[in-house]
Amino acid sequence: MKQLRRENIRFWQGNEACAEAAVIAGCKFFAGYPITPASEIAEHLAERLPQVGGVAIQMEDELASIGAAVGASWAGFKAMTATSGPGFDLMQETIGWAFMTETPCVIVDVQRLGPSTGQATKCGQGDVMQSRWGTHGDYSSIVLSPNSVQEMFELTIKAFNLAERYRTPIILLADEIVAHMREKIVIPIAKNMEVINRKKPEPYEKAFFGLQDIPPMPAVGEGFNVAVTGSTHDAYGIRFTADAQEHRQLVERLNNKIQSQAEKLADVETYKIDDCEIGIVSFGCTSRAIYEAVEKAEAKGLKIGYTRLRSIWPFPEKIVRQLTETAKKIIVPEMNLKQIFYEVQRVSNGRADVIPLNKIGGGELITPEELLEKIEESA
Repeated sequence: MKQLRRENIRFWQGNEACAEAAVIAGCKFFAGYPITPASEIAEHLAERLPQVGGVAIQMEDELASIGAAVGASWAGFKAMTATSGPGFDLMQETIGWAFMTETPCVIVDVQRLGPSTGQATKCGQGDVMQSRWGTHGDYSSIVLSPNSVQEMFELTIKAFNLAERYRTPIILLADEIVAHMREKIVIPIAKNMEVINRKKPEPYEKAFFGLQDIPPMPAVGEGFNVAVTGSTHDAYGIRFTADAQEHRQLVERLNNKIQSQAEKLADVETYKIDDCEIGIVSFGCTSRAIYEAVEKAEAKGLKIGYTRLRSIWPFPEKIVRQLTETAKKIIVPEMNLKQIFYEVQRVSNGRADVIPLNKIGGGELITPEELLEKIEESA
């Protein structure tokens, strides 16, 4: 095995890793508004993007930020914005427009405690359901969840690749802990990193919203006469605001292109899910407690398995169901009031006893000791 060159190892903050990964993925446009705890992404890209021929701009608010990112994507650039809960709230209408117009872009939500202003500098995991159901109507989102600085780097690149491949907005659901911690990370050499670009149309093509699950996407100024509207539209972008069949075909296709790939999109880390009596389902910063807790539980003779979610939506039902068919009890630790718990309970369908472990307020993490205590109580 070749030794890594020294320059491939960095000691980065999570937000720095996210920004650098965006550059590597080909991001050429960032629009954002300062907000704790995501501001470092904007600050870093304000320096880095001009170095690679890109643009970073501070907008007047989050509504303008997501609008600028969507517009830049239609101008042919890989685009990104970053925010936290209150800003994510404001973006929802335009995020819905991006889903309806099949606009590839990356939206980073660095979660903090809410509702409202909440505790702006403290960590929370309360945006899980909002990342899936934040905008109105029927749509399917892809949401990724890092638990380390290394994964902030890796999943940011993956977010851009998925956005380009499926022609859809992708949400990177981070949190204050992962965004602000500093860790050593390893950057693969460039030739080993996959970077995907959107499918471009042939000169004769005119259908940019249908006929294929993932149609090609032209850019403004390339000579294609295309209407881009959030209203119900046909394969050519023509508005059909009173036609039931057109609406069904459009919305079913938008959902199917994601839901039909749910198993392929599932990104999880598993441990002994086929041979355990107590299971754990966790994600984000909270999942960092599982390793020590499991090690100590096993030292006491307990049979433990876990599923750690690197992707939250589409919910990885098949793998979680596998755990519920083995474990008698499943613990779901979260820094919220049972948002993933109900998904695990739904998938379990009574096969396992699903047990919540929740903590909110002050940004206090669920510790390995607290998780171990819950494991022992459940044994």
